[in-house]
Amino acid sequence: MKLIRLVAGALVTLGVASTAFAQYPDRPIKMVIGYTPGGAADKLARPLAEEMQKGLGQNFVFDYKPGGGATIALDYLARQPADGYTVHLTDSGPMTIVPHIRKLGYDPLTDFTPLGMVGGGGVVIVVPAKSPATDVASLIALAKKDPAAWSYGTSGVGGVGHLAGEQFKKAAGLDITHIPYKGGAPAMTEVLGGHVPFLFSSLGAAAQHIQAGTVRALAVSSADRSSMFPDVPTIAESGFPGFDATIWFGVVAPKGLPADVQKRLTTEMAKAMQSKELQQTIKFQAYEPMIFTPAQTAQRIKDDYAAWGVTVKEAGISQK
Repeated sequence: MKLIRLVAGALVTLGVASTAFAQYPDRPIKMVIGYTPGGAADKLARPLAEEMQKGLGQNFVFDYKPGGGATIALDYLARQPADGYTVHLTDSGPMTIVPHIRKLGYDPLTDFTPLGMVGGGGVVIVVPAKSPATDVASLIALAKKDPAAWSYGTSGVGGVGHLAGEQFKKAAGLDITHIPYKGGAPAMTEVLGGHVPFLFSSLGAAAQHIQAGTVRALAVSSADRSSMFPDVPTIAESGFPGFDATIWFGVVAPKGLPADVQKRLTTEMAKAMQSKELQQTIKFQAYEPMIFTPAQTAQRIKDDYAAWGVTVKEAGISQK
């Protein structure tokens, strides 16, 4: 009888656990963003969350943790429970570049569970609408004439904008200063206010300002022109053949995420990414949708980590 009671108790326990899991998620899910509200990450995270919550039956709440080139957010995520209630929309900067520049509290290759990609594209060089720089050639000429007056801004240390800026400096033979900000939105504010002469910005953060005519786009860093701004040349076309620097955004969770929870999240994310409305939203932010499986996402992280490591070393910006 005692054995029967033990077996019965175990079955009840398993049944309760199964029922509890079947209810996942039973409360809102936190989506961490490593930049300030209004930047490219925010503009991608919100429409993605809106689509995913349709299937999940729970809302997403947003937790902004800017700073450190978005590494503060990833460091926070690495210390959260692997229960499916905290995810993070990250990007290639803190995942594949910054780890080569300074010592961090996380390992991008082992401390997270990749869920999928969202979108990607190049960064863009923008100047205020009234800037005397009208193209890449004039920008270089002005920066060489007065280097102290032509520092450049980015969304943070170690982002693709920073690496593209350093590559550009080296290729053009410039001696100018990098000014990092806590996200694309504050960086754009500084350009609009005339406090920094030019910016390597994500296309998402710059798109509305380019369209409004408040900033002028000089060139994009990707190998191909942006489908949203086909008239803006690439840096490669502007005298630097082979120049290519792109950024991607993806979603990760803490390592050790239960397989069933991961499957639920990745299934709903895959459904969301098939939405024509979401795809158009991603394109409107000047990125191309990236429909990746978790395995493909993990491989892209691994490949880019290796490639950017070489770039960081060649650019001479490693601080380790």
